[in-house]
Amino acid sequence: MKNTPILNDQYSLPCVMMRGGTSKGPIFLESDLPDDVALRDQILLAAMGSPDKRQIDGIGGADTLTSKSCIVAPSSRPDADVEFLFAQVAIDRAEVDVNPNCGNMTAAVAPFAIEAGLVPITGDQTLVRIYNRNVGALVDALVATPGGRVAYNGDAAIDGVPGTAAPLILRFKNVMGSKTGRLLPTGKPINYIDGVEVTCIDVAVPMVMFRAHDLGLTGHESKAELDGNTDLLARMEAIRRKASDLMGLGDCTGKVVPKMAILSQPTQGGDITSRYFVPHNCHATHAVTGAICVASCASLSGSVADGMIDLKAMPQQWIQIEHPSGKIAVELTIDGSGPNLSVISGGVVRTARRLFEGKVLVSGNIMKKVVA
Repeated sequence: MKNTPILNDQYSLPCVMMRGGTSKGPIFLESDLPDDVALRDQILLAAMGSPDKRQIDGIGGADTLTSKSCIVAPSSRPDADVEFLFAQVAIDRAEVDVNPNCGNMTAAVAPFAIEAGLVPITGDQTLVRIYNRNVGALVDALVATPGGRVAYNGDAAIDGVPGTAAPLILRFKNVMGSKTGRLLPTGKPINYIDGVEVTCIDVAVPMVMFRAHDLGLTGHESKAELDGNTDLLARMEAIRRKASDLMGLGDCTGKVVPKMAILSQPTQGGDITSRYFVPHNCHATHAVTGAICVASCASLSGSVADGMIDLKAMPQQWIQIEHPSGKIAVELTIDGSGPNLSVISGGVVRTARRLFEGKVLVSGNIMKKVVA
């Protein structure tokens, strides 16, 4: 790795801060970080200012959506141009979780890769083929590149982000069984855990799905209401841990996978309503991978979402998911139905923006271990 000492007791590491969808965080080239995983994680924690609930001594935003990072490298795979590792950096704990993927930050990886010179511009639109190391997923990203440069300005709007920007199309491939190898890791569309019916499903990300009314909810509660319901969170977490074992994911204590969602009927013109958990608090909007999984659950007869959505008899359709800040649309391509359902791909329209570029300063106490 490359590093430059600053004032004898701090080191600078090149990075670009980017917003991807409704998330943001620093993106690093893999060559600028150490190979040693423990040291790499110490650097990410220090850069973000964790552990500290305000992340006051780093660049993290004291929110799960703004305490994320991506590490990008060129790929030698024939089906990918670049690959990346997503890192969810805990805020108040010294933990870096690389088990999940993040669809929103994937949107940031594509323009970053172009501007880092890893992918050549090919016209008014440039295809970036991305491999995500966390879950072994392939994603095609179509980036607007008129005039030989990445375009960030445009008229695409996504709920949870103010204003408009250039649209960026993501299509997630081979999404079924992302971590477990199966659409239904338990082999059943319904499992009874602690007296509650849940669907354990794995499309783009493993998830545990609840019906809102089974938890005594409407499903349209605000993020603040759900985050403040400590009894609810404790009950859901107990079920999540048991579901994780049933799904073959083992003990999920301290881990963010499987995720959870509370599903209900729509009220704002969408197809289904979701409250997505990350997993110990409610997402302010909705994760992209989680949206693909929710759409797949809604398409699965016999699941907790059965009957909530008016499915069209076609292999590809757009499913609008309502969330606390608006809606997210998923382009779902499926084959078959019921227990023979096969999810081919899930697509979304996102936007991204380069926020600042430069170097993040990390304490020399950590970096001395890297250069020793």
